[in-house]
Amino acid sequence: MTARTGFGSGAGAGAGSGYKAGAAHVAVVGAGVIGLTTAFRLALAGHRVSLHATNEATGPSWVAGGMFGAYTEAWPGEEVMLHLGAASLGRWLPLLEDLEGVPAERSGILTGKGTVLAGVDAADAADVASIAETTEAHYPGVLRPVTRRELRALEPSLAPVLRGAMVCDDEWSVDNRQLLSKLAGACRDLGVERDYGKVADVDELREGTGADAVVVAAGAGAKDLLGLPIREVKGEVLRLRQRDSSESRPDRTIRARVHGRPCYLVPRTWGLAVGATEYEHGHDLTPTAGGTRTLLDDAATVFPGIEDYTFSEVTAGLRPYSPDNAPFIGTVREGVIAACGHGRNGILLAAITADAVLAEIEGAPLPDAAPANPGRLA
Repeated sequence: MTARTGFGSGAGAGAGSGYKAGAAHVAVVGAGVIGLTTAFRLALAGHRVSLHATNEATGPSWVAGGMFGAYTEAWPGEEVMLHLGAASLGRWLPLLEDLEGVPAERSGILTGKGTVLAGVDAADAADVASIAETTEAHYPGVLRPVTRRELRALEPSLAPVLRGAMVCDDEWSVDNRQLLSKLAGACRDLGVERDYGKVADVDELREGTGADAVVVAAGAGAKDLLGLPIREVKGEVLRLRQRDSSESRPDRTIRARVHGRPCYLVPRTWGLAVGATEYEHGHDLTPTAGGTRTLLDDAATVFPGIEDYTFSEVTAGLRPYSPDNAPFIGTVREGVIAACGHGRNGILLAAITADAVLAEIEGAPLPDAAPANPGRLA
């Protein structure tokens, strides 16, 4: 493969094949949000796609809160992630329209618009200010400060203890499980071939399938498949259902700092997703009592009404992080493309990752994704 010519001699191309002229055959490894979104984008563009994973979407994509936190996740020194997130956010609404076939404002996947960012104590407020300063330096005006009175008018159910609040009107949240279901269904409708065998070697997969390229979107599994430096970071997320007697949930995503700990509340039609713990504990997928207690305590500090909600679920996922926290997106070697290492931002970054892989396949690499080049750490 070369960046200028791309792939064009796929076995699936040709008259009567159902694929566009010059189509490539692409094997995608991984059926989480990155793999499914990439397969969808490739198939929609007329390429032949096969999807390889031992099960349907599980892992961090299933556990996730579903936030498009492009601006409110900014942190000094991680400007690459800020720019990648902003670029991906702008691609999501068109992607959802392609996926659902209706205008984005009628999407059944979107669950909320807007984010509140706030802290509990003085140190938390200082962290919020750091996020705001970093974002403002690159995207002026996307965050706006609000007083406690203004915050009370916007989200009356939040605790008055919150301080230093900022509001972002340009972020969204999605029901990640509905998103995964819709993507899987769309891939089937577009003729994406599905294989449930375990992939142990990408070169053998490419040879065995006759694929022009293999895209590795296997999360932490990409460490063994590609030799990339990816570590697993455990995160726990709760799901709580609103009862008839419960106080109404916030309309926006609430991202809070609670005595130094991050806590988010993401709206769902049935209640709230609450997250997330984050710690390195090996390959451990077991939720803990301590993690659950901390999330519940912090969520109640931010939104006291949550104490009347019913406890529906606690799950844990392993987020795949790179050493610099930015993903790996791009060619690793001839015929092998990485789409992995997205950390806690897999949902947000799925849109730009899929577009970047499509651009790579078609021979015109996406400039917005260049900072995520897998060779940057060599």
